[in-house]
Formats: sequence, C-alpha cells, structure tokens
Amino acid sequence: MDIPMILSRRYPDAQWTLDGDNYSGLTWLSESPKPTLEEIQLQWEDVEFEIEVDRVQALRKAAYQNESDPIFFDWQRGEVTEQEWLDSVQAIKDRYPYPVVEEGES
Repeated sequence: MDIPMILSRRYPDAQWTLDGDNYSGLTWLSESPKPTLEEIQLQWEDVEFEIEVDRVQALRKAAYQNESDPIFFDWQRGEVTEQEWLDSVQAIKDRYPYPVVEEGES
C-alpha cells in the first residue's frame, strides 16, 4: 500500500507529512479530519486500479502517436486502407489492455 499516493489522489487539498512509510508516521496538518488507517486501506485497491489505467493510457498515447497516427494520415492521403489504420489502432489496444475489474470489486 502506498500511503502518499492514496493521500495525494484522495485528499489533494490536504496538507500532511509522513515520517517513514507507516500510518503511525502520518502527521495531519489540515483542518479536515485525518483519515483513519482503515479508510486509507479501503481506498488502496481503487487507487492502484487508477494508477494502472493511467499507465495504460500513457502507453497507448505514445503508441498511437508513433504507430497508428502516421497510418491514419497515410489513409487520409489514400495510400493505405481505412482497415489498415483500424487494425493498427486495435493492435495497440490489444498490446496495452486496460485492467479488468474483477466481479465483486468496486
């Protein structure tokens, strides 16, 4: 569990410090109530999922720019078929799939 990541994503306006990597080292500097360890732990799975989605989006964006965008422009000029461009987009999606939420997870 990454406490700083959870706090940064779930409490973006809060001010805090963390001495070490344990909840016991968390000093809450904001006026809002300090989240409990249990509240933070419950949020980790969702934050971890969001981090993976962000990673996939970044990988896809780079691949689209480097691989499928040039094919798109080739298609626009009539040098390749639309299907070739669509296939290149699908290949990127297949290479970098989004994480799947397992049944029963939030």
